[in-house]
Amino acid sequence: MSDVTDEPPDDGPSDRTAEPFTYNGGRVDPGESANIRYGISETYLGDPVRIPVTVVNGERPGPTVFLSAAAHGDELNGIEVVREVAHDWDHSELHGTLICLPVMNVPGFLAQERYLPIYDRDLNRSFPGREGSTSARRMAYQIFTNFIEPCDLGIDFHTSTRGRTNMLHVRANMEEPTVGRLAKAFSSNVIIAGEGPSGTLRREATLAGIPTITVEMGEAHRFQRRLIDRALTGVASVFAEFGCHLDSSVHWPGWRTIIDDDNEKTWIRADAGGIVDMKRGRGEFVREGETICTITNPFKEEDDIVTVEAPFTGLIVGVLENPVVYPGNPLCHLVGLSPDTRTALERERTTASSRSELRSAGPDDYGA
Repeated sequence: MSDVTDEPPDDGPSDRTAEPFTYNGGRVDPGESANIRYGISETYLGDPVRIPVTVVNGERPGPTVFLSAAAHGDELNGIEVVREVAHDWDHSELHGTLICLPVMNVPGFLAQERYLPIYDRDLNRSFPGREGSTSARRMAYQIFTNFIEPCDLGIDFHTSTRGRTNMLHVRANMEEPTVGRLAKAFSSNVIIAGEGPSGTLRREATLAGIPTITVEMGEAHRFQRRLIDRALTGVASVFAEFGCHLDSSVHWPGWRTIIDDDNEKTWIRADAGGIVDMKRGRGEFVREGETICTITNPFKEEDDIVTVEAPFTGLIVGVLENPVVYPGNPLCHLVGLSPDTRTALERERTTASSRSELRSAGPDDYGA
C-alpha cells in the first residue's frame, strides 16, 4: 500500500515488473483476470456468505485501485458503475491492478435493505473490522484485509438513503494531498471536504495509507443511467490521472467548488410536520430568500402553510424525495458557492439552456 504523503504515488509506467495480486486463498497473475465469490461469513444455516470480486491484473506495473459499491445493500447505482468498469471496459493496456467489489453488503443486497439484516448493523461503520468481534466487523475485516489493504487508492460508491436523492458529488479528506488529487481527478463539480465518520471505508482506508474517496450519486433502489454514465467519466479520469489507462484523459468538469467549512453547508430541516411540496430539485442553484418548498397539512389551509426559504445562496446537493415529514426531518442539503463559482455555474446554465432550446430537447437533469 502507499503512504499518504506530500509526494504523489509512483503510478506511471516504469521499469518495475508487474506482480501477482494475492489474497487469502488465491492469486491472480499479471495479464490475468478472475471472478471470485469470496466467503466473508456464514448464514444461520451454516452456508457461506460470499461477495463477488473481480480482479483484473494488468501485464504492466502500476497502482492497485479498488472500486467498491453497495456497502449499503439498497444503494444500486454504484453496482452498475463497478460492473461496467470490470466487465465492459477494455483493460488490455491496463497499467496496474483493478479490484472491483460491486456488492460488499450481500445480505443487505439480497434483502434490499440498507443495513446488514443481522442485528441491523451498518457495514459502513464497521471498517477496518476485527476478528472475533461482531458479525459486521468480522465481514468488514475479511473485505479490508484481503481486498482493500493491498491497494494504493480507492473509490467507494454510495447513494442517498431511502426517500432522498443526491446530485453526484465527492466526499474526501482534502487535507491529505493524494486524497485531494484523487478527488479532483474524479472531476465532480462539488467536493465536500472532511475525513468522514469513524468506521467508514473511506476514512479507515485513508488512515491505513490507501487514499480513498466516496462518490455520492442519486437515490436508493434504482439504476439512474445519467448518473452512472457521469460516474464512469469520473473513473476514466482517475485512471488517466494515476496512469492506469494511458489512452484516457483527465476530465475537467467546467467548474468546481470545494466545501471545507461547516458554515458553507447545512441540512435544512422541517420545523413542522406535514406534506411537502418541493419547489427545487437536486443540483439546483438557489438564492438567499428563495422558496425551496412548502409544508401543508391535509387540508392545505392557508394559515397553516409553512414556507421554507434558502438561508443563503448556494447549490442543493441533496433533496427530499419522500413528500411527508415530521418536525426535524431533513428537507435538503444546501452548500454555499463562492462568487466566482456562481458566475461559472450561471454561465454554464445559460449555455446549456440555449443549446436545449436549439435542440428542442426536454429539461436538463443537471443532477446527473
